[in-house]
Formats: sequence, C-alpha cells, structure tokens
Amino acid sequence: MSQYKNLEEDIKKCCACPLRGTCAKVVPGEGNPQAEIMFIGESPGAKEDKQGRPFVGAAGKFLNEMLEVIGLRREDVFIANILKCRPPGNRDPLPEEVEACWPWLLEQIRSIKPKLIVLLGRHAMERFLSNQKISKIHGTAVRREISGIGKQVFYALYHPAAALYQGSLRETLIADFKRIPKVLEAIEKNENAPKGSVEEKIETEEGKQESLF
Repeated sequence: MSQYKNLEEDIKKCCACPLRGTCAKVVPGEGNPQAEIMFIGESPGAKEDKQGRPFVGAAGKFLNEMLEVIGLRREDVFIANILKCRPPGNRDPLPEEVEACWPWLLEQIRSIKPKLIVLLGRHAMERFLSNQKISKIHGTAVRREISGIGKQVFYALYHPAAALYQGSLRETLIADFKRIPKVLEAIEKNENAPKGSVEEKIETEEGKQESLF
C-alpha cells in the first residue's frame, strides 16, 4: 500500500508535458492497489479535473451502476486513465501527451498486477491493442505481450460516455460488462495451464470461445 502511495505522489508531481500547467488537479486513479481488475479510460473530464478523481461525472455514475450489477464496488477495482491530466476543452489526447504519461501507467500496472485490464473506449484500446476497431473487438478477451509489463489479458469495452450519448450502445456495453466475472474466472482457471500455444481459448457464459493471444 505504501509503495503505491509513493507512486501516486510522484505522479501528482509530474510536469513532463504542458497539461500540468493547464489542469486544476492531477488524476492518478483510485481504488484497490491490489485489485484483480483494472479499468483504464482515456483522460479526466471537467469534474474529474476539479475533484482529482477518475470517472466521477455521468459516465462514472454509469460505471458504478455496472459494477454493482456484477457485485463490485469502486473500492474493489482500480480505475485510471491513459492521461493523468485533463486536456483543454476535453479534446482528444495528443500523441506526445500519451507518451509522457505512458511510463506512469506502466508503473501502476506493474505495482497493481491486475489479472484483467478492462479498456474503456477506443483511445485506451488503441494504446494496448493497436490497429483494432472497438466495434469489432468489444467484449473480447485478448492476451498480449506488452513491453514493460509482459503478458497481460485485456478486455475492451465501449466507453460509458459513448453509451450515454448513443442509446443503442447501452445494452451492448451492459451485456459485455456482465461477462467480466466469467472472463476473470477463465483467466484464473488458465493461470497454471501451459502457455506455449500461439492461440489459447477461454469459455464465456454463452459457450463461445474468445481468443487470448
């Protein structure tokens, strides 16, 4: 716990890009520093910037509701973003800003050691699962080798904010979210299985096979 707190304080002191000079507060993330599940979004919004906490606006409320559906609270998971500071006007992150924050995110992942990383939205997905389309990969568990953290299982979802603006995505997001416990269960079952194959499989609650690379 103290080790992670030290990391959090270091993140708050970061001035590696100009965003620190335009934001109100740095938003490192919050939750259980030993969580099995880590959620990663894009960047802080206006309310997050004001409070210094991730996902506290309308999208955060929706995220809380979905966590409750699968029997979890914010305190049970860890929630973070690709960027730790809010871009002006909530614009998309710039490549150089993402690169500046990247070492901090890697440090968080190495410290927390989550079994599953849930990627919320296309910006988070693109950072870890490049050249993919969220419309194609949402609801799919993928194991990838990531420099700096090794093999990690990712699960891409639409961003909660997208579901708020596009009602048609709401049920899709909820359905994908409900499968998280099954994905985590499958990961745990496969932890001691041989990992030498090019493509491994896990069972979902629908009986389908999802690829783990």
